[in-house]
Amino acid sequence: MSVPQKTSNLYGLSKNLILHRHLIFQMTKREVIGRYRGSVLGLLWSFLNPLMMLSVYTFVFSVVFKSRWGISPPGTEESKTMFAIMLFAGLIVHAVFAEVINRSPSIVLSNVNYVKKVVFPLEILPIVTLGAALFHGLVSLSVLILAYSAFQGVPHATVLLAPVVMLPLIVLTLGLAWILASLGVYLQDVGQTTGIITTIMLFLSPVFFPLHSLPEQYQTVILLNPLTFIIEQMREIIVWGRLPDFMGLGIYLIVSLFIAAAGYAWFQKTRSGFADVL
Repeated sequence: MSVPQKTSNLYGLSKNLILHRHLIFQMTKREVIGRYRGSVLGLLWSFLNPLMMLSVYTFVFSVVFKSRWGISPPGTEESKTMFAIMLFAGLIVHAVFAEVINRSPSIVLSNVNYVKKVVFPLEILPIVTLGAALFHGLVSLSVLILAYSAFQGVPHATVLLAPVVMLPLIVLTLGLAWILASLGVYLQDVGQTTGIITTIMLFLSPVFFPLHSLPEQYQTVILLNPLTFIIEQMREIIVWGRLPDFMGLGIYLIVSLFIAAAGYAWFQKTRSGFADVL
């Protein structure tokens, strides 16, 4: 294995990603398969988990709480299937973000043996976690498309733009993951708070309710959640078949790149002290 270049800019990161692309792929594959190792159903759980959670959430919010999106014509009952699709589109976005953020503080701590290896590129650990989260997100998206096909007909061609819509959030998530992975080494309390934060972000985003149903002053608060814009754009391309807001996505991506660059620089600057702490 080649000695990684410990540069702290995105250009250096790009070179390292190309250099270690095979290692990243193998570790991501091991991460995904390892999660289900020993279970009878194996990788099938990656399909069943989102399906079961979708069923539970749909029952609780559409049947018990009688939540509605207000998308049906007046005087007609709203389809629970459409509610489920709207709900699941938001859950997929949150699930990818939350999985990476919640696991990031313990990434280095759970791979102490790699810290001692001078030649191991520690900066790829958050990327591996992100890769596994994206795999599960892709499976969940497949479940959503299958459900849409079964109950609503042929999916809109705009669903192919899902990677474009998710890209700014992926970049942002990776930047935050580098920061949290470093902080988790020095401040282990960080790992206790991320779960609370991601849960708060779940309920302060338009996952279970339409944004337009809130009073205007509360909409401003919800829009401050970085998940809100991506969730709304995912519904645009999946449910309504409309093109996303490319201008908004471009601005989001630029901000995310700055955060990713800062997160990567922070990780590279602080990694020299990992061995001393661990």
